[in-house]
Order: sequence, then C-alpha cells, then structure tokens
Amino acid sequence: MQKTFTIKTLGQCGFDNPRKHGAISDEYIPVYVSEEFMKACGNASENDAATLYFQEAGPREKIFFEPEKTKVAIVTCGGLCPGLNDVIRSIVMELWHGYGVRDIIGIPYGLEGFIPKKYGHKLIELTPDVVSTIYMLGGTILGSSRGAQNFDEIADFLNEKGINLLFVLGGDGTMKAAKAISTAVKEHGLTLSVIGIPKTIDNDINFVEQSFGFATAVDEATKAIAAAHTEAVGMNNGIGIVKLMGRESGFIAAHAAVSLSLVNFVLIPEVRFALHGEGGLLPALEERLAKRHHAVIVVAEGAGQYLMQETGQKDSSGNIILQDIGGYLQKEIKAYFREKDFPVVIKYIDPSYMVRAVPANAHDRVYCGFLGRLAVDAGMSGKTEMVVSKLMGRFVHLPFELVTKQRRKLDIASHYWHSVLAATGQGHLKGML
Repeated sequence: MQKTFTIKTLGQCGFDNPRKHGAISDEYIPVYVSEEFMKACGNASENDAATLYFQEAGPREKIFFEPEKTKVAIVTCGGLCPGLNDVIRSIVMELWHGYGVRDIIGIPYGLEGFIPKKYGHKLIELTPDVVSTIYMLGGTILGSSRGAQNFDEIADFLNEKGINLLFVLGGDGTMKAAKAISTAVKEHGLTLSVIGIPKTIDNDINFVEQSFGFATAVDEATKAIAAAHTEAVGMNNGIGIVKLMGRESGFIAAHAAVSLSLVNFVLIPEVRFALHGEGGLLPALEERLAKRHHAVIVVAEGAGQYLMQETGQKDSSGNIILQDIGGYLQKEIKAYFREKDFPVVIKYIDPSYMVRAVPANAHDRVYCGFLGRLAVDAGMSGKTEMVVSKLMGRFVHLPFELVTKQRRKLDIASHYWHSVLAATGQGHLKGML
C-alpha cells in the first residue's frame, strides 16, 4: 500500500529563513512502516507493511511569518508528563535564537487560560531567561488542566491577542481540541498556525512511534518494580503488585517488565485474562509461590476492567473513570489463598503520580529538544493542523486526522509481546497468545 499524508499550509512563504543552514524541501519522503506497527495503528484493511509518504520535518528556505511581527503562544493540556518543560524550553529557545521571534506567551492552566474572564489566569511572558533552567523541573511551568472549553471563545482570545502561531502540547484528546481550535480560527477568518507536540507517557498516540516522557516513565517504573521484588523476596510467599499507567495500552507495563526481568506476570488492557480455572492467574500464582515462594505482578491501570463493576462515571476529559485493578487483585488474591489456608504477604505499590511528575531523563531531554525545534520550523513555515513526531527513525509531519484516528495498541501477536511472555514465563495463561 502507498499513501501520502498531506500537510496543510497557510499560504505562500515569502520571507527568507534567518536560519542559514539545513534547509529542506516540502517533498514527501517514503517511510517503510512495518506490518507490526501498522497492526498497532491501522484498521483491519491496513494491517500489511506499507511504504507511506510523509513530509520531512526541518527548516525551510522560505518562511511564512515575518519573525519581528510574529506573536506565539504555547499551551500544555491534560495530565503531567516528563519532558513538558523541556519542550517548552526548546520551542522558546529556537524561536528566540533561531528565528528572532521576541513575542512569546505561555497560556496558563491548559485551555482555561484562553478564557481569562471566566478563570482569571494571568498570561506568562516566555523568554530565554525564564526557561533556561526549567528542564530540571518536573511538570510544566505553564500549569495544565483537563476538559474542553468553548472554541469560539478561544478563537476570540487568539484574535484579540494577535496570536499568529500556537503550539499545543498534549495527548489524543488535546490534539482533537487543537484541531477544533484550528477550525474555529478559520471560521473567524484568522490566519493562524496550530502545531501539536504529541504528549502521553502511555505511548498510545496513533502513528507516534514513541512519545516523549515514555523513556523516563519506564525508568521510574522499574524502580517501583525493583522495590516490589525486594519486598516480595523478603517474605515467605511474598507478592509484590505494581500498578502502572496505561488506560488503553500496556506499553509502560510491558517495557518496564522486560527491562528488569524480575516480573512474573504482566497484565495489560489489550489482553483479557482470567482469574480462576484453567489458565487463570490465581492458580498460576499459587504454582509460582509453591516453587519459588515469591512473585511480582505488574498491571496497567486499564487492565481487567471487565472484571469489576463499572460506575459509568467520567472525568473532565470525558474518559471513563477506571476502577482500581491493583486493589481488586489484592482483594481477590487474599480471598483465594485464605480459602486454601495458604498464608501470603502482599505489598501493593501505585507509583503513577511519582512516575509522571519527575524531570525527563537524558534520552527524553534530547528527544524533546528535537521535537521543540522541529515544531518551530513547521510553524514558522506556515504548516498547520499537524504534529511533529519520529516515525521509523525519521522526523516527519503528521496531520491531526491521522494521530487522532484511534489510540495505538500493543499488538499481542508481535515479537515485542512474545518477548514479554518469554521474560515473564506467563505464556501459559489464558488469553496471552
């Protein structure tokens, strides 16, 4: 299959790029996408390996906006994630030193910051002095929030402030909001570029090979797993349970488990597992304890939700509020072994907020630097309704329509998942293959 993913532009570029090196053309380059990745991202008709055509990211010879007259805004939305401050810093530094843009503002507390009459948040002036050391901090200096706001009011705000270029940092829901903002500003007759930088430590954005913050999240998750293992081996029939983030995709749980090889069972949203009966988790856990007298279970937050009573409640972003699968497993394990008069000691660790609130590690800092600089290149050259990402080793432009099409899932037929099964030895469990 061959397909070209076209990127929208605001118009003809008429200004020389002040960056004097590395200019590339707008030609679409071929990117070979493996069958495994296509299965994780595409629908049933797109499961074969394919050569897809994307616009390469980087500076252009000509730019659309005149730097001295360009006003830029940056906003961060959704949950916290390692690397947010690194991306903000990279954007500001590239705008200021690479392009000579001097008018840069930070929108406080997500989409709420676009509606000051209702929320009263004050805008933040962003300069190199303000952002120079923020890479040492977790979270985002701009603050964040969840939930939608009135997009017409946002367009009015952008018009009133004379914003030409908006950078939006967030996940799947935020990219949908960014697309809605772009639609609203066009309806208001504004010429404004909207550029997204995809953010989610769950690593589940469609056609984004690895989102920033994921590597740091895995690093932090392994610390919790190591602690759970230490607790488990320190007791006779000790069980360590670690719940990690991953609403719909189990990438953090799987990656962290493989990185340490201390984990005996990994439970993810993509796999429907059973607790009882042949191939059930509890009999397998009993067998493990009888042989080794300790076990470690890693579970993604979205796993096993079908085992519990749904409340139907939603958070401010419209997501179903998940039940605590870690607490549920703890209760079921206790009941199972109590009935068998088999004493166990369970330690339950939920490091979710610690994982997402730490500063980025070196790997993510480098990646965030590329994303921020390349996002500026795209925005200044008049691209819009797109995100910058790395795909199969190439930095490319992806249209909003592609990244918001669906969430990326871990393919349980992949070599990657088979590596998880090999590392844990849980391949005999029901539903794992």
